[in-house]
Amino acid sequence: MRDDNCIFCKIAAGEIPSRVLHEDEQFRVILDLAPVTRGHALILPKNHYANLYELPEDVAADVMKLAKKMAGTMTEKLGCTGFNLLQNNGEIAGQTVKHFHLHLIPRYDEDGQSITMKPTSPSAAELDEVKEIITRA
Repeated sequence: MRDDNCIFCKIAAGEIPSRVLHEDEQFRVILDLAPVTRGHALILPKNHYANLYELPEDVAADVMKLAKKMAGTMTEKLGCTGFNLLQNNGEIAGQTVKHFHLHLIPRYDEDGQSITMKPTSPSAAELDEVKEIITRA
């Protein structure tokens, strides 16, 4: 299943040229054209899923297996000192292409990037309320 209007579907199908690092029946891994670090790549499913919510569980498991393999290979070959996996869902979260993809971001000392979050300080009562909402049947 693919979306003929989706640029990532076209890249995953080989209709648009890309720098392919890995390809199998389910996925194509390509170098990002606007990398945040040297070696920044994307795992693209060949089937179209708009986001994580649409991704079948077996495909999600396979994405993580491939991410682990690629991170190991990229760390060894590029000599990076850390690694980020980044996946965005929805515009507010930074998703710009509505096709599930996982960013593989090698990290280097002094690479100038900061993929961080600002922690908040909720009270114990607030944490208990959120836990109750999420776990309520």
